Amino acid sequence: MTTVTVLAGPERRRRWTAAEKLRVVEESLTSGLGVAEFARQHDIHPNLVHSWRRQAKTGKLSAPDGEARFVPIAIAAQSSLPITPESDAGAGAVLEVVLRNGRVLRLPDCAAPARVAQFADALEGGLR
Repeated sequence: MTTVTVLAGPERRRRWTAAEKLRVVEESLTSGLGVAEFARQHDIHPNLVHSWRRQAKTGKLSAPDGEARFVPIAIAAQSSLPITPESDAGAGAVLEVVLRNGRVLRLPDCAAPARVAQFADALEGGLR
């Protein structure tokens, strides 16, 4: 005769919403902990954290419309930006966004965020 152990309590398989996944990704990046330690503290398998980070980075994991989105950025030194005649005229700072498809979008820093999102969507071929 074999002994069977029955574990009482909630089911271990959890359902995660996109908003919860994004919160976990953002928290894992800002916590200063390694993925393994962060996952252990939050009772999540480290592979899930890695997978959600990868999905957020590629844009496959995004918040529903109307909510904030997680977007990793890198700030380049001023000297690394190419100087064009338009930027010499004192037009102000220029935002440079490298899209997932490799195209580069350069806009003045005073551009409206909604317009920037429209340009990015158009140049990416409507991937969002």
